[in-house]
Amino acid sequence: MTSQERSGVRLGDDFARGFPDLGVPWTAAEAPTPRLLALNDPLADDLGIDPAYLRSEEGLRLLTGTHVPAGATPVAQAYAGHQFGGYSPRLGDGRALLMGELADGRDLHLKGSGRTPFARGGDGLAAVGPMLREFLVSEAMHALGVPTTRALAVVGTGVAVHRDQPLPGAVLARVAASHLRVGTFQFARSTGDLDLVRRLADHAITRHHPQAAEAENRYLGLFEAVLDAQASLVAQWMLLGFIHGVMNTDNTTISGETIDYGPCAFMEAFDPATVFSSIDTQGRYAYGNQPPIMQWNLARFAETLVPLVDDDENAAVETLTASLVTFPARYQEAWTAGMRRKLGLPAAPGRSESEAAASGAAASDAGESDEGESDPVEPLLEELSRLLTATRVDFTSFFRALIPAAGGDTSAVRELVGELADGWLASWRALDPSVEVMAAANPVYIPRNHLVEEALDAATAGDLGPFSDLLVVVTDPYAERPGLQRYASPAPPDASPHVTFCGT
Repeated sequence: MTSQERSGVRLGDDFARGFPDLGVPWTAAEAPTPRLLALNDPLADDLGIDPAYLRSEEGLRLLTGTHVPAGATPVAQAYAGHQFGGYSPRLGDGRALLMGELADGRDLHLKGSGRTPFARGGDGLAAVGPMLREFLVSEAMHALGVPTTRALAVVGTGVAVHRDQPLPGAVLARVAASHLRVGTFQFARSTGDLDLVRRLADHAITRHHPQAAEAENRYLGLFEAVLDAQASLVAQWMLLGFIHGVMNTDNTTISGETIDYGPCAFMEAFDPATVFSSIDTQGRYAYGNQPPIMQWNLARFAETLVPLVDDDENAAVETLTASLVTFPARYQEAWTAGMRRKLGLPAAPGRSESEAAASGAAASDAGESDEGESDPVEPLLEELSRLLTATRVDFTSFFRALIPAAGGDTSAVRELVGELADGWLASWRALDPSVEVMAAANPVYIPRNHLVEEALDAATAGDLGPFSDLLVVVTDPYAERPGLQRYASPAPPDASPHVTFCGT
């Protein structure tokens, strides 16, 4: 029995074989002294991979791309994309490799595995800090219930990475439903090969949205499925105060998973204009801009599907536009359903709890409510938005403080916003909020930005203790535990403004 058989690692080459025009077979750079920095044992078990194998010499080589299982064909994927609104026709995996498909159909993908033909002058490497950031934040997002790529491991390479100073290098191994992006479709469409676009769309339907195959127009069905998935995803980001930071079309997945945790962060003081990314000088991807930016990205996706939806270009544009303009209502429905849960309130009138939790209504009636029924929650949400904006209260702490307030103990809320919330609290409590629902919807712990930086700085210096401690806390975010108050508290008032960088 080979080590591969013992480990259970099987990597398919479906994408490499099926779409040779969308990838370049490539080999990872050598990692002379690989050292395991973080391994996601539960995820490995879920994938049917023996964690002990991943800790072995061959396992570390697999995680850095220098061991390729038989039958696999690692490729650097090609894609285009709008970056901060400007179109780049040829982006692709400049420092990453799709190793192949795992037994359950998910991708195994590496970041920091060396230069590829898409590197555009970059060194193709990654530093320890940014790779551990993605591990930490993506696993926190998974624990929070947000669709996301998952981190399997981070392995130090023994190679120095030169940024403003030499830093220890690392490779991240991550798992995703796939790495198909809006940018993948943009690249395929730019080739002028309509058959390629059609095959890619059929692949996306089979892999991610099989219900679209039953639609009268399967490619319109695909568009609407992605529209729903992304409306739901961005609503979840907004409900948690998460700011992606770099919502380019090459970072918008067809599956509806969050991908690429570069300049990401969680908002503390509530402000829709919040930006943490050092490169987002115009605030394009600010917290409050995320829903309309996602609609903009989906408009770019729609453009790639025009020739598939209808042979008549004008008719296709009209049909896709009619679906695209429902995005705000789909997003609003998902966000409102989530906000009701955060406030412990029942589903909207005329809609069951399961229906309210759905990602979106059908395009024809998205966002509609039963006529004649007055929903007391709508003005409550409007007033809450004004309250949060006026007080700039810590977003996560405020909603957690509402849990005791539901039972009459408003001291924690008053400590945060004084008496400004008294009238709102009375109106909200009159609706009999559920403490149990609120406790399941409002985390105690998120990856607080100052604690993330503290952990990454320590890890870069060789101490993984703070990283490991923070990971344990944020991957069990809803259970309040004694002795962990510092993990639930915002940055000290005298802390420097938080700024994130893309890591390349």
